[in-house]
Amino acid sequence: MFNQPVSAMPPIAPPTAAAPGTNPNNPNAAHASVAPSGVDKLNRSIKNSLIKTIVIILLVLLLVGALLLAVYFYNEYQIAKTDVDGQVAAALVAKEKEITDSLEAKFAEREKIPYSTFTGPDDYGRLSFKYPKTWNSYIAKDATKGGDYEAYLDSDPNGVPPVSQNQPYNVRVLIRSESFETANNRYGSLVTSGKLKLSIIQLPDTSITANRYDGQLPNNLTGTIVIFKIRDKVVTLECDKTTPEAAQDFDNILQSIKFNE
Repeated sequence: MFNQPVSAMPPIAPPTAAAPGTNPNNPNAAHASVAPSGVDKLNRSIKNSLIKTIVIILLVLLLVGALLLAVYFYNEYQIAKTDVDGQVAAALVAKEKEITDSLEAKFAEREKIPYSTFTGPDDYGRLSFKYPKTWNSYIAKDATKGGDYEAYLDSDPNGVPPVSQNQPYNVRVLIRSESFETANNRYGSLVTSGKLKLSIIQLPDTSITANRYDGQLPNNLTGTIVIFKIRDKVVTLECDKTTPEAAQDFDNILQSIKFNE
């Protein structure tokens, strides 16, 4: 037997360690492991973009809401400011009018002085009283031949208006030859109905009392009537004007009445 030399066997390389995440028995394993990682990144990117979009929308909505609130409160402020300014302006106008009216009233009162004196017929008791010098007077019936006496006084600067039953005057002066009862009976039904209020007053510096009627007068007039006797005559003083100034003037006249008892 021939002894043949044994050829040296090539060295067997040790098994190479597989790369992490790979399967040496499955060459497609590397591709399979990469795909899930890319999807996750894509999902995270979409999610982040969606969150950013929502945040931006919310911020925009908050900004729009803040702007709307600012506009609303600014308009409310302007309305309130305008209202306050209007109230202040109205108050100033009212105050100026009050001051003007007060000054005009004081001026008008000063213009009435010195007062003029009204004097009736001597035969009818010589009735007299003081009245503003700015007034005009008109004697419709002077009773020189007897009968009734009628005089009218008014503050109209153009003169006493034409005599009329339904024309208001500051003062009507009527002196008649009639009984006190007859004169007062003209107003009895108005007192009963409540349209006139009756009161008894004392004439100043005399022992004479008078009947005073306040309220709705005949002939669609409103005012005051005072009736009293002088000897055998009956005097009726009537004020047909309802302003506070006219009422005060009439009261002043009543306080200044004088006559021969």
